[in-house]
Amino acid sequence: MAKLNIKPLNDKIIVKRLEAEEKTAGGIVLPDTAKEKPKRGIVLAVGTGKLLDDGTRSPMQLKVNDEVIFTSYAGSDIKMSGTEYLIMDESDVLGVIG
Repeated sequence: MAKLNIKPLNDKIIVKRLEAEEKTAGGIVLPDTAKEKPKRGIVLAVGTGKLLDDGTRSPMQLKVNDEVIFTSYAGSDIKMSGTEYLIMDESDVLGVIG
């Protein structure tokens, strides 16, 4: 994978979505138009943490290489060097897998 040339700020993270399922649990192959965007991904970069009212930063709960599940409408899609990424708030993450 190419080096990521973007650094998230504050409580933002950069996520690469995992690939969508090619077939259902019953074995039916899904066409591209029927596939949902996956709500799972790998954290590629994390910010420095949310700036609190007293001037300190809240530590990030996520770290690079965490596999996460996030909300359906989480973040903003960006495309760099032909690869799609999501930039989202740490609070859009519902949980860490593993």
